[in-house]
Amino acid sequence: MSGPVDYPLALAVEDFVPVVLTGVGAALLTGPLRRHGARTGRGATAGAALILLGGLSKATWKLTVALDGPDVQTLNKALFPCLSAGFLLLTQALLTLPTTGAHERAAARGTPPLWGFAAVWAFTGLAGLLLTSTAPHMVLTIVAVTVCAVRLILLARSHGDTMAASAGGLWLTGMYVLGPLAARPDQSVALQWVEQSANTLTQAAFVLLAWRLARHRRGSARSTVPSPSLSSG
Repeated sequence: MSGPVDYPLALAVEDFVPVVLTGVGAALLTGPLRRHGARTGRGATAGAALILLGGLSKATWKLTVALDGPDVQTLNKALFPCLSAGFLLLTQALLTLPTTGAHERAAARGTPPLWGFAAVWAFTGLAGLLLTSTAPHMVLTIVAVTVCAVRLILLARSHGDTMAASAGGLWLTGMYVLGPLAARPDQSVALQWVEQSANTLTQAAFVLLAWRLARHRRGSARSTVPSPSLSSG
């Protein structure tokens, strides 16, 4: 095998499970964000696509190595640059979404501009090039995920959803543990199984959080639409 670690085929295939779960969770969040605003929805959709792309890139690399294919390090190293960009876009979009009872214009005024997030990502990429390492993007991913998770937890709490808020806490804790594990260059097969099992559970919590929050936001949107009988009276 051409890779530094022998990946069993079952391990490589299972790696797609948390990737798909993360993509589903991010996609669920784009629904309420598109309803909130077209520009916000586009940013969130782009972020969700980048998050999925990063995960698929790493999983495809692992599957290729497991099948005795070439060790294409570009696929392996694309994980954190894509994740950091994706979660920055998703976070920026979520920050425009007001909590229950908050004024939308006030929430929009307090949102950092998109160009600021882009500048942070570009500076991090430059640091990574100088260090010939993806570690700066890994750190940025952890920061972006932290802000994203805290925002989602606050949104869940504003709807009084303890289960969703708890799922957000589990997701954030798992991501803190998984980031450094995924960045290790030489991992045993046993450690890979532990990492991927934890990752699957972590991303399942993200899907639960996103699904419940999207359902709440749909309900809130319906409740703000006046009924025909009231509006015509």
